[in-house]
Amino acid sequence: MKGDLTRGSPTAALLRFTLPILLSMAFQQVYSISDSIIVGKFSADGEAALAAVGASYPITMVYIAIAVGCNAGCSVVMSRLFGSRRFGDLKTCASTSVLSAAVLSLVLTAVGIFFAEDFLLLLNTPENILDDSVLYLKLFFIGFLLLFLYNIAMGIYTAVGDSVTPLVFLISSSVANIVLNYIFVKYLHLDVFGVALASVISQSAAGILSMVFMLVKLKGLKSGKYKLFSSKMLGSVASYAVPGILQQSFVSVGDLLIQGLVNTFGSSVIAGYSAAIKLNTFAVSSLATLGTGISGFTAQNIGAGKLRRVKRGMSGGAVMACIVGAIFTVSYFCFSDGLISVFMAESDMSDAALSAGREFLRIASPFYILAGAKLLCDGVLRGGGATAPFLGATVADLLFRVVLSYSLCAMIPSLEYRGIWIAVPAGWIIALAISATFVLNGAWKRGNAV
Repeated sequence: MKGDLTRGSPTAALLRFTLPILLSMAFQQVYSISDSIIVGKFSADGEAALAAVGASYPITMVYIAIAVGCNAGCSVVMSRLFGSRRFGDLKTCASTSVLSAAVLSLVLTAVGIFFAEDFLLLLNTPENILDDSVLYLKLFFIGFLLLFLYNIAMGIYTAVGDSVTPLVFLISSSVANIVLNYIFVKYLHLDVFGVALASVISQSAAGILSMVFMLVKLKGLKSGKYKLFSSKMLGSVASYAVPGILQQSFVSVGDLLIQGLVNTFGSSVIAGYSAAIKLNTFAVSSLATLGTGISGFTAQNIGAGKLRRVKRGMSGGAVMACIVGAIFTVSYFCFSDGLISVFMAESDMSDAALSAGREFLRIASPFYILAGAKLLCDGVLRGGGATAPFLGATVADLLFRVVLSYSLCAMIPSLEYRGIWIAVPAGWIIALAISATFVLNGAWKRGNAV
């Protein structure tokens, strides 16, 4: 059966399944990065515009974290149902997830629009970029419903082993976003507003199309009667989604606290950090797709009662993580100046912005293989339903990174913003030690049943 990860070579199955997810993520990051590049290159004040988008970024990531957490929750449950061939329950789970996500996203949208400026003020956003940051955030919130539903649809595709369809949607959405960005900013001079509008239009189109095709795909699975909504199924999804939301949200809240500290160093450092963090997110998200792949692989094989295949899949995933991590390490460490310079016109880029971005990449990039190992362990724990260990490692990463950032900046003032950069890989190391310990002691075998 297409999408079945319980048969054949574990490494080959994992690679076939993960590669389209990796490509999907790459295109998603490309159009995220294009926002910053185009607004930094073609706005009237490129550095200020880049800083405005960057200051908004951690807040948008909190919202996206909730959507991704729900994606992971429904994906794990549905992967198990797919592995055990319970297609009627699978359809009930899909419908329940979509309806619940729609309600939750509308509530979050209202909160975001109403409190956008307050969020930014809490983060010490400089006055010279505040208005543009508020504008960018409000437009993001307007498009959040369809972005949320898009993530739920992606979770459903992942559960049934289809990683190609999401790739098609993301390529189309990415191309549309980049073209619209270019037109709105360079030719219509809409600056930050144009970047936000382009994202809303392209993401909304992807959300609508992904939901339509998802319904067609589920209809093709032969099953008996199913329910449009089941409180019992919602409970099963929530048992996985809530830890996933908390995990993603803790990371994003940590980023918010870090952004608040970065903002105290002025708009030039914010601009450099905005460029570097987009590149860093590209690397970490690429590694996280391996965690997504191994999570679906683990869940399907546990559902089919094939625990030995999970261990073999881990080995294949570890090799992939090393390769992907090494590529980003070499690229970012050796070509940091050129990569940061891509985000701003030479006339707008200050030495402070370039220096801040370069130093972030050179401090963080040597540790990408360890970050990949941590995310791979997280995927195994999540796929196995070991939610408490999975969440514990993330909380440790968050607390250590935030506390160390503020401590280094306060105790060693000469480090300036570099103390924040040092804390990033330090958090990965602590979290890896915790996650790996739980994987090695077999916590993933003792997770929740569906």
